[in-house]
Amino acid sequence: MTTTLSAPSQPTRIPRPWDARTQRPAGNRVVKGIIKHAVLLCVLLIMLYPLLWMVGASFRPGNQTFAGLSLFSDTYTLQNYADGWSVGNLNFSKYFVNSAIITIGQIVGNLFACSLTAYAFARLEFPFKRVLFGMVIATMLLPQHVTLIPKYIIFNQMGWVDTYLPLTVPHFFAVDAFFIFLMVQFIRTLPTSLDESARIDGCGHWGIFWRIIMPMSLPAIGTTAMFTFVWAWNDLLGPLLYLPSSDLWTVSLGLNSFLDQTGQSTYGTLFAMATLSLAPIVGFFIASQRLLVEGIATTGLK
Repeated sequence: MTTTLSAPSQPTRIPRPWDARTQRPAGNRVVKGIIKHAVLLCVLLIMLYPLLWMVGASFRPGNQTFAGLSLFSDTYTLQNYADGWSVGNLNFSKYFVNSAIITIGQIVGNLFACSLTAYAFARLEFPFKRVLFGMVIATMLLPQHVTLIPKYIIFNQMGWVDTYLPLTVPHFFAVDAFFIFLMVQFIRTLPTSLDESARIDGCGHWGIFWRIIMPMSLPAIGTTAMFTFVWAWNDLLGPLLYLPSSDLWTVSLGLNSFLDQTGQSTYGTLFAMATLSLAPIVGFFIASQRLLVEGIATTGLK
């Protein structure tokens, strides 16, 4: 009779959870994720601190504007907003309307002209196409200040100075090469089979552009509108050159006028009006952030 000896049984071990990508325990990955998020939140608070401090200071009485670095105060008031809206000869009701007119004009001009130009470079074939597109891109390397004096002389001879025209009309002629490049990159990602199908159905270039390209280019359009809004709303140099009359001033010129020639300023009202001037930008960004993120991400896929 043969006796078979078996090895002593070992205690059963429960396998530790492992992450398939990093081959490390999942618990370590969770800890690292918490640390990364904590660091990002700290960086976010550091970046937002000046903005939050300005908003808090706009609600403080004038003698407590620079009381300290704290975001909170014992006393809050809305007097800065009431005083700043029509302090002295300033009229921010009119300034907000002027800024809105100029901003809307630039947005409409860029969306119309840049999208048409981008469609031509992305879909049409014509002589010297690459050379012309390279020249358009090369204008992005040209500093804006180089053309200030020639443009002012031209607009002055045309009688456009002290009107909205120098700040709006040029944008209807595709002067912003950045938006042309952005839309060209986006349109190139769209399948050309859609154009061929529309052409079979009888669409010309205008029908293809309006019915096919534009509806599918909403992310790029939203990105263009967002950047145009921010740049036009915050622009100081353009209105300073072409709008000498205070009746045509924009919000940026109104904020700049708070600081007089002696260097004295009512900072409480200045912070209050600066806070109000940020409200349209924040609201526009919240309304179009999905298109903005999608447009930036998609145009980089090419």
